[in-house]
Amino acid sequence: MAQSDTVDRILDAAEELFAERGFSETSLRMITSKAKVNLAAVNYHFGSKNALIHAVFARFLTPFSATLETAFDELEAKCDGKPATLNQTLWALTESAVRMPQRNEKGISIFMRLLGLAYTQSQGHLRKFLEQEYSEPFSRFMRLLKEATPELSSVDRYWRIQFMLGATAFTMSSSDALIDILENKLGVHTTVQEIAARLVPFLAAGMTAPDKMLVSAPARPASVA
Repeated sequence: MAQSDTVDRILDAAEELFAERGFSETSLRMITSKAKVNLAAVNYHFGSKNALIHAVFARFLTPFSATLETAFDELEAKCDGKPATLNQTLWALTESAVRMPQRNEKGISIFMRLLGLAYTQSQGHLRKFLEQEYSEPFSRFMRLLKEATPELSSVDRYWRIQFMLGATAFTMSSSDALIDILENKLGVHTTVQEIAARLVPFLAAGMTAPDKMLVSAPARPASVA
């Protein structure tokens, strides 16, 4: 078995198991069994479980980051010094993701599930890795969002970005199930690209929705002695 084939087998198995079970719940023994390799192969190619987790993310994020940087370059050149609109910025991000070559039809949904796990499970080493390796395109995206929404306060923008990321992570990580439900319930077939096309205007509307004053919770009635 060629080395590249061995590495791909390990990464494919790890990616699928991590997405299904989580990082902590997936053992190296599970991965080696699914990949049909021995533990020595994992140690030789990756050195540790943490390094394997990093490699799973890097396999998608490294080419995606390069594609995204190109998309941002083209967008800023097109805008000729003027701030890009929110729709333009979101489309640059979304199209970069859906146009990525996929190893299988569930590639995006699996990766979005993994990305969600990176922030919901205790994986400090992974968050540090992502910040170190991919902070440049992420920071550039944040800058474009800020320039496109000058009317928002820093706090409002922060929360709306979190809500936007949450909606995106749920929708794209569940895209295969949502496609099946739509076809079974309404007899309509759709694709990941069409889902993204519907998602972008929804996200843009949420980011620019009119601000509403927070309603305080009603005071609790005083207890009777």
